[in-house]
Amino acid sequence: MVTVRVPAKVNVQLGVGGVRPDGYHDLANVFFAVALGDQVTATPGAGVTLSCDGPDAAAVPLDEDNLAARAARLLAAHHGLADPGVHLHIDKAIPVAGGMAGGSADGAAALLACDALWGLDTPFDTLLELAAELGSDVPFALLGGVALGRGRGELLEPLPVSGTFHWVFAVADGGLSTPAVFRECDRLREESGRGSSLADVPTPDADPALLAALAEGDPVALAAALGNDLQAAAVSLRPALADTLHAGTEAGALAALVSGSGPTCAFLAKDADSAAHLAAALRTSGTCRTAHATHGPVPGAQVVSAPRP
Repeated sequence: MVTVRVPAKVNVQLGVGGVRPDGYHDLANVFFAVALGDQVTATPGAGVTLSCDGPDAAAVPLDEDNLAARAARLLAAHHGLADPGVHLHIDKAIPVAGGMAGGSADGAAALLACDALWGLDTPFDTLLELAAELGSDVPFALLGGVALGRGRGELLEPLPVSGTFHWVFAVADGGLSTPAVFRECDRLREESGRGSSLADVPTPDADPALLAALAEGDPVALAAALGNDLQAAAVSLRPALADTLHAGTEAGALAALVSGSGPTCAFLAKDADSAAHLAAALRTSGTCRTAHATHGPVPGAQVVSAPRP
């Protein structure tokens, strides 16, 4: 049995370029790994099978499209294993379809867990390449910490960061489709007269003020620099998110933003006590299903238990 713990992420900056001919967008995506996370346990089995526990377990697909199952099959194919055998159990804490890369995190954890279970010793750079084949957010779940993602988000550059930042995540009922949020972003840009093509939207880049705030460990400066180009689209599709963002700000958050493509909302707090107070206020606000206080940055996917040699 091999168990891997893997973090959720928040995008402290998500700059979205114009839509490319292939339908994707170039991103300047500053990923930040937080302690809220899932665990994936791999045990020997017949074929590739899945199970899941946790508050949102009913919303997790347990078929061949699950990223954890796809990760196991991809790793096996890379090594020429004709008949991979593994059962993957997901202990789910990251909100499903919540803009925190929960599915991507499970894919990354499955890569690492299967690699250890099968004794493959795959180089980390190769695992990152395989992760990028699975999805844009999967490589960061392996890497963790704080990193700038370019391209579709899969080309990662680790960033310097000092200290610990404290966060609260307000979980909404139901999820939002990431492709639908990107389409709405394009629609809103067209509707505004700005345009949504590569010619209309400058290629995004990381905000120097945000990078400085991370490097200096300054939560107030980071709060002033947070940004998400998908936020307007997420709120357009789910107007109730505006109430959640307002509730968190009123309860003392330094800053509020939609996490990734939403609908989870992220709030930066001054310290651990402020985060605990903010989470309690959000839980009683009537604007979200629940709220979690956590911190970061934390490492990427890590084996936390494995068979002794």
